[in-house]
Amino acid sequence: MLRQEGILKTWNDDRGFGFIEPLHGGQEVFVHIKAFPARSARPEVGAVLSFEVELNAEGKKRATRVECLKARRRAGPALADSPARWGTATYLVIPAFFVVAAVAAHFLKVPARVAGWYGLMSLVCFAVYAWDKSAAVAGRRRVPERTLLMLGLLGGWPGAIVAQQSLRHKSSKPSFRARFWLTVLGNSAGFVGLFMLLRGLHGA
Repeated sequence: MLRQEGILKTWNDDRGFGFIEPLHGGQEVFVHIKAFPARSARPEVGAVLSFEVELNAEGKKRATRVECLKARRRAGPALADSPARWGTATYLVIPAFFVVAAVAAHFLKVPARVAGWYGLMSLVCFAVYAWDKSAAVAGRRRVPERTLLMLGLLGGWPGAIVAQQSLRHKSSKPSFRARFWLTVLGNSAGFVGLFMLLRGLHGA
C-alpha cells in the first residue's frame, strides 16, 4: 500500500484522535491513537507523519500504520500545550503537606483515621488515572476530567501527583493542571480550616 506524508493538523488527546493534513494536498485524514506504534510518544500537533490510508466500515478514509518522521519544532517560549516539566520538585508537595498535617494533628487533635482516608483516596485516584491512561491508549471510553479533579479534591491528590509523574498522564494540558492545583490548594486549605473550626467549637 502506498505511503503518504502529512502534518498532524489537530489532536484531541483526551479522546485519542485527530486529523492529518497530507503534504501533497487533499482532504484531511482521520487518525486514531491505535494507528500509532505501541509505546510511542503521544502525538503532537505539527508533527510530520508517514502513514497509509484505508477505508473504515462507513467507507471513510483513516490513517493506519502511522510513523512519526519529525516532531514539531520547539522554538521560543513553551507553547500552551507543551508537556509539563514538573520534575522532582512536584513530589515535594506531598511531604510538605504531610508535615503540615502532622503539625495540625498535634495541635488540632486530628484523628489518625484522617491519614488513612488520604491513603485510601490516593490509591483510588492512582488506580483511576491508570485506568484512564489505558483507555486513552486503547481508544476506550475515558474517565471525565471532573471525576479526576473531584477525587483529588476529596483527598486523592497525592496519588494523582504520583500517577501524573510515573504514568506521564494528564501532565501536558495546562487547563487541567491549573484546575488540578486549585483542587490541591482547596483540599489543603479545607483540611486546616475544618480542624481549626472544630477546635474552636470544642473550646467554646
